[in-house]
Amino acid sequence: QVQLVESGGGLVQAGGSLRLSCAASGSIFSVNAMGWYRQAPGKQRELVALITSGGSTNYADSVKGRFTISRDTAKNTVYLQMNSLKPEDTAVYYCKRSNRGYDSWGQGTQVTVSS
Repeated sequence: QVQLVESGGGLVQAGGSLRLSCAASGSIFSVNAMGWYRQAPGKQRELVALITSGGSTNYADSVKGRFTISRDTAKNTVYLQMNSLKPEDTAVYYCKRSNRGYDSWGQGTQVTVSS
């Protein structure tokens, strides 16, 4: 079973930046998609950004132009660069691996943006 470990969360002031990392225990080279999701208190988990095996990316409207998803297949790691952070970006951020109809999730990392 593939394991995903997120890191890089923390407390940052509004306007600041953070980079999240998701290290996978197996190869991500041909995986259908890797994604970042987030869940704020009292809200449903939502898609933040997605990258496919072909390198295509997709973003939630709320983060377009501020967040960038990328991957390093040699390191089996996916990143989420978050710039111009806002208090409404506060949430637990999760990494997800989707391949052949099977999903794996990481344990999440907390991001808190203060105003």
